[in-house]
Amino acid sequence: MTKKILAIGEILVEFVATTTGEGFYEAQSLTGPYPSGAPAIFIDQVGRMGQPCAILGRVGDDDFGHLNIDRLRTDGVDITGIEVAVGEVTGCAFVRYRPDGTRRFVYTLPQSAAARISTTAAGEALINSCDHLHIMGTALAIPEIASMARSAVRRIKERGGTLSFDPNLRAEMLETPGLRDELSYMMTQTDLFLPSGEEIFMFSQAKTEQGAVDDLLNQGVGEIVIKRGNQGASYYTKGKRTDVASLQVEEVDPTGAGDCFGGTFVALWLNGASPNIALRYANAAGAYAVTRLGPMEGAATKKQLDTLLHSQESKA
Repeated sequence: MTKKILAIGEILVEFVATTTGEGFYEAQSLTGPYPSGAPAIFIDQVGRMGQPCAILGRVGDDDFGHLNIDRLRTDGVDITGIEVAVGEVTGCAFVRYRPDGTRRFVYTLPQSAAARISTTAAGEALINSCDHLHIMGTALAIPEIASMARSAVRRIKERGGTLSFDPNLRAEMLETPGLRDELSYMMTQTDLFLPSGEEIFMFSQAKTEQGAVDDLLNQGVGEIVIKRGNQGASYYTKGKRTDVASLQVEEVDPTGAGDCFGGTFVALWLNGASPNIALRYANAAGAYAVTRLGPMEGAATKKQLDTLLHSQESKA
């Protein structure tokens, strides 16, 4: 049976500064708007892979909201769970790169339609139609989304469904009241954990990566995939480890690469692909994503990933 994947969380637009520097303390020229929001990027990538999928979210009845809806629909995502709020605005993210390649973000999520999400009949029906839930830590920073996510986790898992969880947290969000409790709860329900780099230590006191992995597997997490950016990726389950090396591409914009990685891995994982195959394609999806400016612009089809993998193998 083909499984349907549900994401819950923020849908927003992103603007990218065309100059490097520290934040937005002076006027900047910008490029955008780009469709964005970590859960939206993830589920768009799932749709591009041809996997049945949907998203629960809320946008304003404005150009930014409809830009996202149009993109998600075009890429195969069920958008019946997106509420369009008349008189409200879609959330925005502004990003500026520092000279060292790190990023500074400014968000308007707390003031946006996304922060006022509530249960709707369409949303309830969507939860009932899905077999797998994917949650991002960014979404849990919004209390209304966190509450909805808890309910969806319970209902989907009661039906024998599964949960994948990606912390995906910016430093600016870590001290959000109540966030740590929500993160801890999601870990108790997680079947597949998808941290990036040092995020593996968020839920363990271990001092080494292997120690943290063993700790989480012993706590009940079934499988772990650590995303390492340009250092490749690793898959862990009890008694097994699989690694893939990075692909050599020219980086333009890394925003959204981890979400594209996750969307690809989860889609293949749910379809029974081996860890090695799922990891190779997910790694390629992350690499492909960084070659495009804009967080959702790098979402790739399986055919595009096949082409990238073939070109890399030809160089080897």
